[in-house]
Order: sequence, then C-alpha cells, then structure tokens
Amino acid sequence: MSEPVDVAIVGAGVAGLVAARESVRRGNDVVVLEARDRVGGRLLNEELCDGVLIEMGGQWVGPGQDRVLALIGELGLSTFPTHTAGRHILEVGNSRTLYTGRVPLFNPLAMADVGRAQWALRRAARRIPLDEPWTATGGDRLDGQTFATWLDRRLHTDDGHAIMHMATEAIFAAGPEDISALWALFYIHAAGGLDALINVSGGAQQDRVVGGSQRIALALAEELADRVVLGTPVTAIDWTSSGVVLHTAGGSSYEARRAIVAVPPPLAARIRFNPALPTDRDQLLQRMPMGRVIKVNVGYSEPFWRADGLSGQANSGSRALGTVFDNTPSTGNPGVLVGFLEGRHADFASRLSPDERRRKILADLVGYFGESAAGPIAYLERDWAAEEYTRGCYGAFAGPMALTRFGPALRTPIGPLHWAGTETATAWAGYIDGAIQSGQRSADEVAQTLSRTTTIEKTAESPG
Repeated sequence: MSEPVDVAIVGAGVAGLVAARESVRRGNDVVVLEARDRVGGRLLNEELCDGVLIEMGGQWVGPGQDRVLALIGELGLSTFPTHTAGRHILEVGNSRTLYTGRVPLFNPLAMADVGRAQWALRRAARRIPLDEPWTATGGDRLDGQTFATWLDRRLHTDDGHAIMHMATEAIFAAGPEDISALWALFYIHAAGGLDALINVSGGAQQDRVVGGSQRIALALAEELADRVVLGTPVTAIDWTSSGVVLHTAGGSSYEARRAIVAVPPPLAARIRFNPALPTDRDQLLQRMPMGRVIKVNVGYSEPFWRADGLSGQANSGSRALGTVFDNTPSTGNPGVLVGFLEGRHADFASRLSPDERRRKILADLVGYFGESAAGPIAYLERDWAAEEYTRGCYGAFAGPMALTRFGPALRTPIGPLHWAGTETATAWAGYIDGAIQSGQRSADEVAQTLSRTTTIEKTAESPG
C-alpha cells in the first residue's frame, strides 16, 4: 500500500491531468494512475518520417473553445491554422463538386433540403438544457428515437440524406442510426451549433497545436512530475463513505480520501467497484459505447494538391475514406493528408489485412487528388477501437433512452467517487475543451467535499 493521498485520479488524459493540476493548486496531495506507458489518452503524437511528429489522435481546436485555448497559452504552446486555401472536394451520389468557402454549389433541391434540416436542427438543439438534457421538453420522445429517425422526418432528397449522414459520421464516428436524437441535439448545442462542429475556418477544425496536440498533456504531466504513475491499470476500487483503495493490475494499491475516474464510460465499466455502483450508474455505462474510427496520416515529399489548386479537404458519401484534410506541419513539409474511416467504414476496414486496408485508402486518395497520391513517402494508421485503454473514438455517445432513464448518473458523485472525461462536459462535449471543463469541475467537487470534511473533523476535535 502506498502512502495515502487526498485525491487519486484514474487516467492521465487531459481530463485527469487537469483535475490533478487543479487539485494540486488547492493544496491537495495527488496521484494519477495511468494504464498506458504514456500520457494523453486520446491525444497522441507519432513520428511520421524523419523526426516529423504528426497527430494520430484528437488534434484540432477552434473559436469558442476558451478553456483549451487558455490552457495552450498558459503552457507556452502555440497554434497555427489548418490549411484551407484552394478548392474543396465534395462527392455526393454520382456527382463531384469543387468549391471554395463553406457552402458547396450542387443540386439546388438537395441544398434547400439540407438548409431546412439544419434550420430545424438549430432550433431543436437550442431547446436542450446543457446541464440536464434529460429534462428537455419532449425529451422522452426525442430520446426514444434515433438521430436517423429524426433526420428522416425532415429530409426529402437522397442527396440531402447523404450529406447529413456524412456530417454525422464525421462528428460522432458513428451513424445517425446508432445515436439517440436527444444526445445528438445536446451535443450540437454544447458546441454552439452544427456549423461550429463541421466548419474549419470559424469552426472546430480551425487550428492545430504546433508540434502536435499531445504536447498539451505532456506539458501538464511535466508540471505534475512524479505524481503521474504510468503503466498502472486500475482494475478495482474499494470505496466507503470515508475513502477509497484503488487496486492495480500489478498488485499495488493506492489509498485516497477521494477518487476521480477520468476515463471513457466503457473503460469505467471495466473497473470492479466494491461495493457495486448504484444500478443507474451501471446501466448508463452499459448504454454509452464509443464511436469507431481508423485515423490515417499519409506523407508526401510536398503538398502537391496545393499546386493543383486544391485545399486537401475532401468529403464523400461513397468512399470509405469519407473525410480528408491537409495535415501538413506548420513548417510546410512534408505534405500530409489525414483521413478518417468512420463508423461502418471502420467496421469493414478493420477486418482487412493491413496491406489491403492501405491499398483501399490510397485508392480513395487517388480518386480525390489524382495519381500523385499513389506514391507516399510515409504512412501511419491507428485503429482506436483496437486500443485496449480507449476502445474507440472520437468519444462515447448515448443510445436511445439512455439519457432520460439514467442521465442524472452521468456526473453525480457516488460517495467518494467523482466522474470526469469529455463525455461528462456541458460545453464542447467530446472535445479537448470538454475534457478540460470536466477536469476542472471534478476538482472543484473534490475540493468542496474535502473542505467540508476537514471542517467537520476539526470541529469534532475541538474541546468542549
């Protein structure tokens, strides 16, 4: 058994590291237990070629994400804009459109159809309370249907359906048929609207961290020093009203007054709690799966598409590699295209051999950008569903009837147990910014509880 601490934190992703940093600033003794041999969770930099680091996990930040932008500044990091100059590619049905700006010019009927659906989406999303979406007017009706059903009632063209399906997969790494309509509307409201989620300039994909986004987690961990313990999976947590004991796969144990569990819901569900968690919390965890994505970075000697007048941004409703961006480093070389196999496309691609998957990905890039895309100098891919301590990306989502039945258990502490992670955020849920909010909130909860407990203990010890 290690020396007792005030706060033990499970998970050294951004949420856990922020919770630890805030707890230390309040004067608490802290330990962070991380299963992997690295920090960052769903943030990961890998070497693409010749010492060039590229983001293989979450990477973008944008306007309105005030917490992450402030943290980047505090840590002495900087950002640079995602490359957008040139024409973007959109493939819908049998048509291919090249366009600039935010709105492509294609089938007028489909454009009008999508416009009406987006108007309805904005109107409905704004009505969802961010703190308690399960209390929304008509929440049972919304939660009792999938997002696909909600969209089907508002879309009337094949191309309109295809575009909104593409957008859903790009946002959730899942199909609209997988997700509760109530969760989708909450998520959109939490980001300030659909445009904020899908846009590059002015949206969530606007900027990147120089040197890669994992530098945020690495800088936080450097501040925390030996408080972060790597290679230490937490397998069980014993808890009482007065504290916790965390047991690890290696046989070590850590005692604390409070614990913050800062891992995605499917991973929290794999921890054995003694006594067992209340059934509402357990049922909620069973109904919040992760999205599924395979992320691919493909390097070239130069960003050749720019000379062809293309931005590197491409979307398709028929290709497995449905979303592509220019991911060239801030130095301008090598040229890098990043692509995503999302939802059902990731399901299919994961069953292929690595060579087959690579051939199909390069074929899609050739289809988008021409034969120059066939000869990369570097190739990296990561199937986040195959990661033992992630089990999917971009985040967890709620299936039908999860929120209205069990939503209050999402953030509510249970005895000495507190919950963090981007899925618990009320602003920018699913993003780095949401992870930071959740870490700050959970640290606040713990600080308030420890303060009350200390006051009670001192009162009990006072004579007379």
